[in-house]
Amino acid sequence: MAGGYRKKLGDWGEQIASNYLETQGYEILARNFHTHHGELDLIATKNKSLCFIEVKTRSNHAYGFGEEAINAKKLQAMFASIESYLESLGSEAPTEWQIDIIIVEGRKGDPAPTILHYENIGEETL
Repeated sequence: MAGGYRKKLGDWGEQIASNYLETQGYEILARNFHTHHGELDLIATKNKSLCFIEVKTRSNHAYGFGEEAINAKKLQAMFASIESYLESLGSEAPTEWQIDIIIVEGRKGDPAPTILHYENIGEETL
């Protein structure tokens, strides 16, 4: 049952993040893009810039802060997944892109969760 709760919480957080991004002028291109390296939570564009967004949702800090879950291993998997996505675009693939992280803190159904948006992060950020 705990896995079901975490999945529902994660889905809720991704929907909150997606709604937030749209209010900030982003266009969501894909959700939960799967590769054999892992999953890209959200893929979006803003001002013709391609963004890959990792969403971490926390209802409390019992398992740490969402930011702590983005480690070098996670980034490596994201880079490999991004490469797969870009390859799927072929000649239409942009040469410039960025990774953003969105942390959603709150409980499912919370009308005003806290949203933290870290833009254009990289390995040197962590």
